[in-house]
Amino acid sequence: MKTTKNLFSQGMLSIAFVGGLLSNVHAQTAGSGDWASYNRTLAGDRYSPLNQINATNVASLKLVGSFDLQTDINSFQTGPLVVSGIMYFTTNRFTYAVNAATGNLVWKRERSNAATAGYGANRGVAYLDGKLFRGTSDSHVLGMNAKDGSILWDVKLDVSGQPGVAIPMAPIAYKGMVFVGTAGGDLVGVTGHVYALDASDGHVIWKFNTITNYADNPKTSTGIPVSGGGYWTSFGLDETTGILYAPAGNPAPDFDIEARGEDLKYFNHLIALDIKTGKVIASKQLVKNDIHDWDVSAPPVVFTTKEGRKLVASANKNGLLSVLDIAGITNDPNGAEKTIPLIYEVPTTTRINTDVALSREFFTYFKPGYLGGNEWNGPAYDPQTNIIYTGADDWGLKAKLAPLDSVKNRIPAPGSNWFGTKDLVTDDPKLATGWLTAFDAKDGSEKWKYHTTGPILAGVTPTAGGLVFTASMNGEVYAFDAATGKILWKGTTNLINGGGVITYSVNGKQYLAVAAGMKSDLWFGTAKNSKIFIYSL
Repeated sequence: MKTTKNLFSQGMLSIAFVGGLLSNVHAQTAGSGDWASYNRTLAGDRYSPLNQINATNVASLKLVGSFDLQTDINSFQTGPLVVSGIMYFTTNRFTYAVNAATGNLVWKRERSNAATAGYGANRGVAYLDGKLFRGTSDSHVLGMNAKDGSILWDVKLDVSGQPGVAIPMAPIAYKGMVFVGTAGGDLVGVTGHVYALDASDGHVIWKFNTITNYADNPKTSTGIPVSGGGYWTSFGLDETTGILYAPAGNPAPDFDIEARGEDLKYFNHLIALDIKTGKVIASKQLVKNDIHDWDVSAPPVVFTTKEGRKLVASANKNGLLSVLDIAGITNDPNGAEKTIPLIYEVPTTTRINTDVALSREFFTYFKPGYLGGNEWNGPAYDPQTNIIYTGADDWGLKAKLAPLDSVKNRIPAPGSNWFGTKDLVTDDPKLATGWLTAFDAKDGSEKWKYHTTGPILAGVTPTAGGLVFTASMNGEVYAFDAATGKILWKGTTNLINGGGVITYSVNGKQYLAVAAGMKSDLWFGTAKNSKIFIYSL
């Protein structure tokens, strides 16, 4: 299953050792000032314990560094990591390391692979014990030396080569294992899988199929190819129980339930997997009979409230925050699969005609649209305020289904887009807005919300300094008072912000970084460039 290292262009490796920052990267352990996973912690709460930047001084925040990706203008949805003063991030083509205080390039490495799947997105790396791990658009998983970007191993997954299969998600790494999933579930014949790989050499420890009997039954009850259940973003991990929470996406054809038949396990489920074996411990379907392309796809957050209740929160494309009770979800290898109890669901954005069936004769308008709701950055949890924060998109569309016989009898080629619609018309992009909402974790009651003039696709980051950082597609970067929602600082990248918003410290100084400049065929606007912006006091 392994291939040679020459898939990466050796000539594109550029190394600049910066002020001793790399001296201990290979063996170091991530500290509290680092941002060492896609959502900072493996549990995914995105909460930073740093408080040097706080409500009393955040108004003095200013730009202190940046990194311009130059000709690599891309679907820049990466969630950067920072470990020991070095920032790591990705695009479909490149893996980058830069000085996290200045933005100066340390190294970059290009993958010499022309194939682009997964809409060209790559959402980042995982880090463990001096190594980086990432997926590729042709479904390889790479282990890299964090010190210089050299390739330690390159594993071709067994689904690699199947049309439409890709790995845009950011893996997570824990106890010698790398957890990663495959995407492409909106495409003909593509189904999602979760893998656990050995961090030392990349060999597959276990594999979970979203559709567990796919090999025996690759057709739906209506006779069309089973398609869907991809993994697009990242996972959440409960270290106390050894359970991985994986959000599986929608079935396809996305909008036509009549054509594809009844729901299959585990489409649009939040799935609890044993990290040692991949066995399903528990699950809950959060979007049933999906007719809107409302994936359960954003990474969930595992947390314990101030009241001592152990929960998992999932913010979904249907514009709902789903909060579930996992106190009774334990890793019993001999136990039967459980259903994760749902405590409450609350709206994160405008919801219109959510229960209205689509028609083959006329258009039906609904919100959120297939680009609405909560996208690749999930909820965040602040233990100080006991608040769950979500950023969301407010953008609708109207759709008309294709004739049923054409959907069932004129199936596109494997790996092709498969919506099952005759027409899709989104609202004018000028009408697309966003929301940042703060919910009381106890009961989902709304504490405050802010309406932005552009969708919030970027990461949402609460801190011990009493702040919440995020960014909007209109280019603005915000610092809110975590308790009240008052804007305490606002900057701008003058670019479409769709990536990570993270905070970290280097040599005792706290920084804020934003991944900006998103170019995507699915989203409005054209990126002039893709850049990392670095702010500090």
